[in-house]
Amino acid sequence: MGINVELKKISDRELRFIIYDEDKHSLPNLITKLALKKPGVVYSAYILEHPIVSYPEVVIRTDGSVNPLEVLVSTIEEARVFVEEFLKKLDEAIASASEKRE
Repeated sequence: MGINVELKKISDRELRFIIYDEDKHSLPNLITKLALKKPGVVYSAYILEHPIVSYPEVVIRTDGSVNPLEVLVSTIEEARVFVEEFLKKLDEAIASASEKRE
């Protein structure tokens, strides 16, 4: 089980790509929400034409002061750090709960 990506458009101000994954909301939502917080990003969203037969197309537009591909790379790195921190906190919570039960 893997995720495939199809690049639809790339320019100095816009990036569009489709994420082929059965979970059609989690990853596109995370990417677009984090990207929207980046300086120079004027629009970030995903489009899902039909929930059963289509896959999400992510759109990132900038004001031209930053390359949208660089925004995506930065966003993915931020998400990776977020997930690593979440897993660390989850492990700590599980360990703490296990100690309390003993």
